[in-house]
Amino acid sequence: MPRSPAPAPPARTTSTPLLTVAGGQLVAAPRAAPKAARRPPSANPYLRLLATPGARAFTTGNLIARLPMGMLGVSAIIMIAGSRDSYALAGAVTATGLAATALVAPFTARLVDRYGQARIAVPATALAVLGSLALVLCVRYEAPAWTLFVAYAATATTPNTGGMSRARWAHLHRGDPAALHTANSFEQSADELCFMLGPVLAATLCGTLFPEAGTLVGAFLLMTGVLIFAAQRATEPPPTPRTRTAVSPLRIPGMPALLAVFLATGAVFGALEVVSIAHAGGEILALQAAGSGAAGLVYGSLRPARNVHGRLLLCLAAMTALMSLPLLAATSTASLPVLALCLLLAGAATAPTMVTGMTLVQRATPAGQLNEGMTLSVTALLGGVAAGAATGGWLVEHAGTAAGYAAPMGAAALALAVAWAARVSGDSAR
Repeated sequence: MPRSPAPAPPARTTSTPLLTVAGGQLVAAPRAAPKAARRPPSANPYLRLLATPGARAFTTGNLIARLPMGMLGVSAIIMIAGSRDSYALAGAVTATGLAATALVAPFTARLVDRYGQARIAVPATALAVLGSLALVLCVRYEAPAWTLFVAYAATATTPNTGGMSRARWAHLHRGDPAALHTANSFEQSADELCFMLGPVLAATLCGTLFPEAGTLVGAFLLMTGVLIFAAQRATEPPPTPRTRTAVSPLRIPGMPALLAVFLATGAVFGALEVVSIAHAGGEILALQAAGSGAAGLVYGSLRPARNVHGRLLLCLAAMTALMSLPLLAATSTASLPVLALCLLLAGAATAPTMVTGMTLVQRATPAGQLNEGMTLSVTALLGGVAAGAATGGWLVEHAGTAAGYAAPMGAAALALAVAWAARVSGDSAR
């Protein structure tokens, strides 16, 4: 019977020491300490995202700076309407500021791309803060009405902090679609959170302290947040000097259609806000924002779509279908809990739609023009909000609040039709 081979002797834990030469003599070299076992990467995509070096610091500053976006408009309306006893004047002043932002914001973003975020964002924010302070003084000391328009228009230089944050994520995770998908979802949920908490904070400050408190606190938070954000230079995308051959993102193939989709999507938000306030009060809007924010976080944990254009069509179709729920609830029952549930469900499609749309904008825009491209998207969105608010208000006045919910559903259907037509025309052009 053949013998089985003898087992190999166990490896010695104290092997012969390594030798090296030091000072002309042969000595034993110190052994390297055993490497610590690396921790397995977190299964949570958001924890992995925030583990990026420098990400938590610029995200903190960005969230502080973004909260006033939901505060300043509401604060201005409360402050002006309370002192001048005119909601018409308050609405006209804020509408003027919105129009000024639509004109100035793309230019500010172009300067950010060309000279860097810190060099442009800080002075632009300082000018906007001065505009807010001037508005407070004009209201406090009963200056002529035209001064309110001038002061509030100066706030249009406020930089698009959400766009700058998305540009940083795109710079840090270029070539990683999964990380960018999670980052866009995180940013959209942050938008929803700030626009949900901002109005509540503004109304609380103006009501419990004094009418100018919301504007003053919002201006302080805006300046503080931008300073913190701009101080994180390690994560800032490098500036890209504009060349003669560079073209505006508006001329990039497919971008006009995307902006049209954002315009129609903004009309969904504007109409839904006005109609819901008229029908049940502003507090109920928090449910729509909560549904959108939660859906955005869930959407960010999923795998990014291979066919992003197809995913956008699916999101827009879902948004159109879900926006029919508030219309059905308002026309068939007077129950506010039912309407609240329908608004919560309706919000579930808005964040995924915005995330997918922003992903397409990032892919279409050259790296050196990301801030400008995303700011154009936000500008289109704001234009849609204004148009939707006007349409929703007209329907409420002439057809009633219940019928007014047809406006957001119709705007969602329009966005779907525009995206579908652009997809068909793009396929036929290939």
